[in-house]
Amino acid sequence: METLPIFVLGASGKMGALLQTLIQGDSQFQWCMEPKPGCVVIDFSHPSATLAFLEIAKNGRYPMVVGTTGFDAAALVQLKQLAQSVPILLAPNMSEGVALLRKLTALAAAQLGVACDVEIIEKHHHNKVDAPSGTALSLGETVAKARGQNFDEVKVLSRVGETGKRIPGSIGFATLRGGDIVGEHTVLFAREGEVIEMKHTSFSREHYAKGALKAACWLSKQQPGFYDMDDVV
Repeated sequence: METLPIFVLGASGKMGALLQTLIQGDSQFQWCMEPKPGCVVIDFSHPSATLAFLEIAKNGRYPMVVGTTGFDAAALVQLKQLAQSVPILLAPNMSEGVALLRKLTALAAAQLGVACDVEIIEKHHHNKVDAPSGTALSLGETVAKARGQNFDEVKVLSRVGETGKRIPGSIGFATLRGGDIVGEHTVLFAREGEVIEMKHTSFSREHYAKGALKAACWLSKQQPGFYDMDDVV
């Protein structure tokens, strides 16, 4: 069986270490200390490191599975430009369960419409540096798209002081940080007389790493383009 070479950008981090263990323990993969022809790059680093690597990816035509979060609008433009030359999969959460949560969220948002209040609550460990999480933001974008809204116009990332009544159609976010919580995301739909909650909880990082490897296998067979985990699932 042909092995797939994998280079991990951010190999010194927790996800990088976990990926190394999984890759070295699976005969279908080859752990690479540096990019090589036929290699897929899995990126769990920092936006600055990702952007610095883009030219290398373009020149080497290395497909990239990007799990790094915290990109601004300009950085996303750069990633999409690279996707014209090589396959790029960007997913703030590599979990198949989260991909399913997004699908269910889209279904509920389309059915309930803008008259239903939506709040997204996320919890993570105390070392996480960005907030709200990339996964939480992607869930908000899913809601907005399903309801025909412009996400940037309806998102409410924080509430402090006298904020007044809740703006109809807005999508609110709440962020909690503490301990070693791996990750928990709840999408709450509330309207008069009832509340619907959908929640995904991660108890370890291993399913993120396994999802990234599944994405790498899938991406290695794709043409240049900009993909996400929903394409894999």
